[in-house]
Amino acid sequence: MTSSYSTDLKLELMVTGENAGTWGDKTNTNLNVIQQAIAGFEQVTLSSGGTLALVMSDGALSNARNMVIKFATATIAASTVCTIPDSIEKFYIFDATGLTNPTNLTIKTASGTGFTLDAAKIYAAYSDGTNLNEISLDTLGGTVAAAQIADSAVTTAKIADDAVTSAKIADDAVVAAGIADGAVGTAAIADTAVSTAKIADDAVTADKLANTAVTAGSYSSAAITVDAQGRLTAAADGAGGGANMVFKQVNAGPSSGTYTATANANFAGIYAYAGGGGGGGAYNPGAGPGGGNGGNGAFGFVSKPITQPFSQPFSVGAGGSRGNPQNPRGNAGSAGGTTSLTNVFSFTAGNGGQGGSWHGQPVGNPGNNGATSVTAPATLTTLPSRIYGSSGATGTSVVSYGEGGPGGISISPNQATAGTSGKQGLILILENTGQ
Repeated sequence: MTSSYSTDLKLELMVTGENAGTWGDKTNTNLNVIQQAIAGFEQVTLSSGGTLALVMSDGALSNARNMVIKFATATIAASTVCTIPDSIEKFYIFDATGLTNPTNLTIKTASGTGFTLDAAKIYAAYSDGTNLNEISLDTLGGTVAAAQIADSAVTTAKIADDAVTSAKIADDAVVAAGIADGAVGTAAIADTAVSTAKIADDAVTADKLANTAVTAGSYSSAAITVDAQGRLTAAADGAGGGANMVFKQVNAGPSSGTYTATANANFAGIYAYAGGGGGGGAYNPGAGPGGGNGGNGAFGFVSKPITQPFSQPFSVGAGGSRGNPQNPRGNAGSAGGTTSLTNVFSFTAGNGGQGGSWHGQPVGNPGNNGATSVTAPATLTTLPSRIYGSSGATGTSVVSYGEGGPGGISISPNQATAGTSGKQGLILILENTGQ
């Protein structure tokens, strides 16, 4: 009988009594074929876009029989195929490390299926006689011990988003240095997780506090509302002037100078009096009408908000001079002086009283009272009295300002008096310095 050939490796199967004289050579050929299948290495060249058909010839060395098939360095620009013969069962190692664009290469049986490369790597596969099957790591059984995994082998990209569960993390495994800035989001913190003991002193800054309804700013004599947590929930300016008024200066007339507000003052309260007019002199030699009274200088209290820095000139009026007796009419008194603070207020003085005339005529007319003028935002409060001073323990020491002087009178048919001079003006300044 004629020799036949094995299905898988195409070994020559000799019939007893056949091949006399050549049996040894054929046996050696079979051994070489077996060696090629077990340990053979073959480098083959691909043609981009073409098909390379590996062959397995009967009883002869051939490229499809090698254990290792290495593809020569090449660029695979288009779909390319490498086939092994049908109907053989064999294990292969394919070396594709020299290929560029290896994903364009498919390795398969001539008539069946195979696999497409995903990278320029080395692949293991077996043919079952119909199809070529890739042996991937994710299809292998068994386990990989921790000692066999390099420290740098498991990267973030190798871990699925939901692969590491809480049960896989030791209680002390996550240290502060292992948490990236901003890695723990609000949703990952339980409502009860942050207790007072977990917050360091001074750790909560103003930026971390929610805004209340209070508008940021400075308030004068503020009226405030405080909640149970100590937060200001409402604030508004209080009444002008506030409670902390302190003495700044006082000047009596006639005088002038400059008022410069204290550096931390935010409000000034100013008592001011203009000079009073002098009283008119009586008719001389007497037995006639008296002189008219001098008019009162304007007076009041001025409230002035201070915007720093603040400095303005002031002037304090003198009292008007008295009028002397005279015939046929006493001399009129003179007007007092104005008291003012530039760009804040001006209080005009009282006018002098008219002098008395000869017997049988009316008393001299009184002088007009002074008037007030205030510049916004300053405001005026009219005072109930123009008296300023104090009563001592052993007597009275009271000073009045801005009053008009009384007119002169007839004492007897032969004697008349002069009028009285008006009272001097005054400026007295108090400040709110927030003390």
